[in-house]
Amino acid sequence: MISVQSIFDHAVLAALAILCLSFLITIYRIVKGPTLPDRILGLDMLVAIAIGFITVIGIKTGYTLYVDVAIALGLVGFLATVAFARFVLSRGKTEDDILAEAQQAASDARREDRAAAKEQLRRDAGNQARNIDAAASRSGDHHE
Repeated sequence: MISVQSIFDHAVLAALAILCLSFLITIYRIVKGPTLPDRILGLDMLVAIAIGFITVIGIKTGYTLYVDVAIALGLVGFLATVAFARFVLSRGKTEDDILAEAQQAASDARREDRAAAKEQLRRDAGNQARNIDAAASRSGDHHE
């Protein structure tokens, strides 16, 4: 027969395993991004996972002090997320903005290259026309 303590121990182990998996996935999201808001959301999720770890350990050990620590960490995490969000809204550029700026700069550079190539072709054509005129006038001088 399965005892209540055994079920409790297995539930705690399962919760810790799920929290560890969530932790790894969240770390991957924070490292890979791809945008700054994704990373901020990942940090917020990391705080939630830490609260989960603290709570599970508090339940396992029976210390109620861990609940107070989890509440304090939740408050700090919320304030940090709000601060990051305000930073992104006020000053921070997202990777999408940086990518759009890089694409605009590349487009401007291509446009300038095409204009310079057209100008060079026009100058070359003018030089060839002058050379042909000069050659024609020289040959005309010889025939007269």
